[in-house]
Amino acid sequence: MVYLPHLDYDHQRFGPDHPRSLAALEEVDRLVGDIRTAAEEMGAATLVVSEYSLEDATRPVHINRALREAGLAAVRRTPQGEVFDPFQSRAFAVSDHQVAHVHAKDARALDEARAVARGLPGVAEVLEGPSRAAAGLDHPRAGDLVLVAEKGAWFTYYHWLDDAAAPDFARTVDIHRKHGYDPCELFLDPALPAPKLRIALRLLQKKLGMRYLMDVIPLDASLVKGTHGRIDPDPARQAVFLASRPWSECGGEPREGTVAMAETKARALALLARAR
Repeated sequence: MVYLPHLDYDHQRFGPDHPRSLAALEEVDRLVGDIRTAAEEMGAATLVVSEYSLEDATRPVHINRALREAGLAAVRRTPQGEVFDPFQSRAFAVSDHQVAHVHAKDARALDEARAVARGLPGVAEVLEGPSRAAAGLDHPRAGDLVLVAEKGAWFTYYHWLDDAAAPDFARTVDIHRKHGYDPCELFLDPALPAPKLRIALRLLQKKLGMRYLMDVIPLDASLVKGTHGRIDPDPARQAVFLASRPWSECGGEPREGTVAMAETKARALALLARAR
């Protein structure tokens, strides 16, 4: 199994149509060709899949700020800034680009969170119950509500109302304490006069055994130029499933010409079973 990240990072930084993103596309195309050639020489099958397709990001949607302003999401004020408090929150969102899972403590909180989501600019769909199941998200760990962003919009995890109150880890790469994906971790803060010098200083502090924070990540969500998660109606901008073997060897002809994401594992295993 080979992971090729080329169409992820630059596409989020610059947008899918930026020259750097198009150059990454050409590079990954060459690499896939090399991998397929090597596989054919070994007599192996090649399967190429993608999780999602990316589109231009035009505006962030601060769902947790909206829930906080409605009295649903809660924070704890600490010396390190305002820290999100899931235990005191009546409802909160776990965000990943164009999809956000909203978890509510009780029926009343769910009703209030639904009203917030439906009234928030940038939200295209609020899925729950049958609509959530129809989207393949009827899972115990899914949110009570699943929000899908409008074209170009995406959800931040930000819960603070003032950047001065942001927790100290917000300006670092920290995937564990942030309750949502933060694509700003792909950037160095352009507001810093000498970000590389700051990094060098922090590394020196580390080497000397001092406590430090690698606080070089921006809090400006408008820097993000590419996003994903929403299903684009244009097939040319959807995720791909490419196989060097016929459908009969990897799970059969897909219904309506579309391979469901949940079928990918079974189809890959079908190919492997034939190779044994």
